Amino acid sequence: MSVSPDLLSQKAAELAQEYLPLAVDLLKAVIRIPADYVDKSVDQGGDPLCGLSNHEGPRLELMRRRILELGAVDSESDVGFDEFGNLWWQVEDPDDGVPAEQKTVIYLDGHTDTVKALRPRWLEKIGGGIDAYDGMVNPEKVNWGFLENELGVIPPDGERHHLVFGRGAADQLSGVVCEVLATKVALALRPLGALKGVILRCYATVAEEDNDGGGPMYLMQKDIPQNGKNRVPDVVILTEGTGDSQGGAVGIYRGQRGRMQIEVEIIGRSCHGSMPWEGLNPLEYGGAILKEAADAYNRRDGFLDDPFLGHGTRTASMCWLDSPSDCAVPDRFVFRFDRRLTVGESPEQAVSDVERLAAVKTAREAGLTVNISVPLYTEPTWKNYKPGNAQIYPGWLTPAEHPAITVAERCYREVCSPQVNVDGGPGRLKQNPRVARWIFSTDGVGFPVPKNDESIPYTEQKRWVVAGDFKHPAMFGIGPGVEQNTHKIGECVDSREMALVIAFLARFPSLYRNAVI
Repeated sequence: MSVSPDLLSQKAAELAQEYLPLAVDLLKAVIRIPADYVDKSVDQGGDPLCGLSNHEGPRLELMRRRILELGAVDSESDVGFDEFGNLWWQVEDPDDGVPAEQKTVIYLDGHTDTVKALRPRWLEKIGGGIDAYDGMVNPEKVNWGFLENELGVIPPDGERHHLVFGRGAADQLSGVVCEVLATKVALALRPLGALKGVILRCYATVAEEDNDGGGPMYLMQKDIPQNGKNRVPDVVILTEGTGDSQGGAVGIYRGQRGRMQIEVEIIGRSCHGSMPWEGLNPLEYGGAILKEAADAYNRRDGFLDDPFLGHGTRTASMCWLDSPSDCAVPDRFVFRFDRRLTVGESPEQAVSDVERLAAVKTAREAGLTVNISVPLYTEPTWKNYKPGNAQIYPGWLTPAEHPAITVAERCYREVCSPQVNVDGGPGRLKQNPRVARWIFSTDGVGFPVPKNDESIPYTEQKRWVVAGDFKHPAMFGIGPGVEQNTHKIGECVDSREMALVIAFLARFPSLYRNAVI
């Protein structure tokens, strides 16, 4: 049956609206589930870290069950867990007459771990009306003034019933839920060609907050090389939130800066605090290093700027202190820099910039040991997979002229624009596609591989992006949620954004396939 693209886009939008209550219900369920575990002791089946990186198991088991119950896959064999712990599911049209090796492979990707909920602080600051897991519990007790000041954007009073609150609402459980409902829509529209010539493979990844892109790294280094060409993606769509508190909601994001951790270990000599001349104080020498590093960043000394992705950054992000007591000179001080790398910056240079700080030289000359390194991520996933990767996460940029981006803009105009009557104000939905980039990091950093890596059966027809020493599938993001609202008390998402994203994700695969074959 031949169906015009306009009709298929219209049907995708209609079904996304029809299924939106299902999406909201699932989102509330996956936000809430840690409440069943965090207050129980471990011997009673509890987990105080449930929902955080490497503790996503209950949430993912729930999602797997709901994917089957919602009919978002054809059969139970189309959904499962990989060795790393990622939840995957897949849909296609087995009767489309296109051999598997000739199909266009589209990945949808989103992470399922969150940062700490700070549950008591939510209740305290918001007035007791919103819980970090249970969401809205008493609208009459909500301190809306606090939320308006705290969050990057919040709709006016008459529209606040569209908001879903809770830790992970914007970062990024709503995006993963959109993937689930998108495959349900795609299956419903399969008779109209929504999946013709396409393999739509979805991922709900783990440990992204602690180890950006760890799930996709596993796919690129283990899963795809072992499972062959039918797993090699043509396009990866990241469902991390693409809203901006000023620019607008549901943008199309085509890049982000890279990220790395730099660890500085300073070993001194401990002694009694009353006789500091007997010791070598790593905390004081370390403080001097931190001060010099901050001053250098404020001057942008050693940092490059890119007109699209922005400038590189460096900030102190974590520390540990080994000391006998609070009346002693400490023995050891360790801290880390979070370093964001823009175009033209390298991990090697970023480490060298710390090495050349004058305060580092001063500490060493005084007799302290200063070790500067890139730490490894060694925490096992909830499936007990041990990553062991260096904490270097490369940036990426898909060119504006790549078919993935031009088709994404077309898809927005066909599917989303008709649902947006007028441009909203700051942080609101826009009639026309807004192409931009993320400030923070996403799973996208896990997809680049060395340019000369031959372990992946990649062909030129896949139209991968080659930049510098790396190559990666064309990537872009579209997801519900405002970037500035993430990790905050009162985190929320506007469910109206989810309807647009669901429709877009269901429609893009066939639109892209038809544009490039």
